[in-house]
Amino acid sequence: MPRPLPPTELYAAERAVVLASCLLSCLGSSLLLCTHALWPELRTRPRQLLLYLSLADLLSALSYFYGVLQDFDRTSWDCVLQGALSTFANTSSFFWTMAIALYLYLTIVRGSPTGAGLLCCFHAVSWGVPLCITVAAVALKKIGYDASNVSVGWCWVNLDAEDRLLWMLLTGKVWEILAYVTLPVLYILIKKHINRAHAALSEYRPILSRTPLQPRTSIADKKLILIPVIFIILRIWSTVRFILTLCNSPAVQNSVLVVLHGIGNTFQGGANCIMFVLCTRVVRARLLSSLCCYRYDDSGWPSPRSSSNRQRPDPAESENVPDPERTKPLLSST
Repeated sequence: MPRPLPPTELYAAERAVVLASCLLSCLGSSLLLCTHALWPELRTRPRQLLLYLSLADLLSALSYFYGVLQDFDRTSWDCVLQGALSTFANTSSFFWTMAIALYLYLTIVRGSPTGAGLLCCFHAVSWGVPLCITVAAVALKKIGYDASNVSVGWCWVNLDAEDRLLWMLLTGKVWEILAYVTLPVLYILIKKHINRAHAALSEYRPILSRTPLQPRTSIADKKLILIPVIFIILRIWSTVRFILTLCNSPAVQNSVLVVLHGIGNTFQGGANCIMFVLCTRVVRARLLSSLCCYRYDDSGWPSPRSSSNRQRPDPAESENVPDPERTKPLLSST
């Protein structure tokens, strides 16, 4: 690799924005964990996988928060510890994100049985591989100060390591790039399968309504598009700065890129909370029933406690996301 660029200086405003992103991600991940703990009836297998992803995102956000707060300027014991935790959590997050996509593909498209064996395999890969990589990196003293050219204040691969490119790839970048390819392919295949299932169903559905059945994109289908799109939008800035660092370009120190990189690496937990709590009707309804004067009924629709005759929405307009283990052609309530 060419000689490293000088350290990237972090300004107070940049640190404040990234720290706020870390806090929001912690809050979002914690909210996902709370919904899983409070409402056992919502514990479908996809949401169980989402639980493990949230744990990884929570640990990642906490370790990044400490790194940005400290804004390390040299390798120290806490720099190595923070770098090891963020490397493990960040890599694990990539694996769990791909595991959820693979699970949905296997259950919805392939119709394959998914038992405890598959879940054990996901655990072994999504926790085991990042752990082995992190332990090896720490043991070989590859984790340390990186001058914030491929990070935003936190520690990652030691700037002095001669084979730092190899370890940058192993401790994150190769899995990140793999996710860029894997996620869009799997979710496109899932969406195409669902569209074919809807089309086949419409051919045999009797005409019961006044208007003919027209193809429409459900909220679940929109999520299928948004999941890989949001992941790429958040993570791409990290990859851009990584490539600029390899090219020895001073553009890597651009303030906008630094902030986008910081937000992208730290806000995954917040983005998942928005998609799978705030934008999922049944979970949002239960959350509102806990926070406000609402009651939760069997249809998943919140209504004021004082009124028992609130008009229910048309089932065709509600968010239809059944568990793939019950209805395989459709997406689970994630």
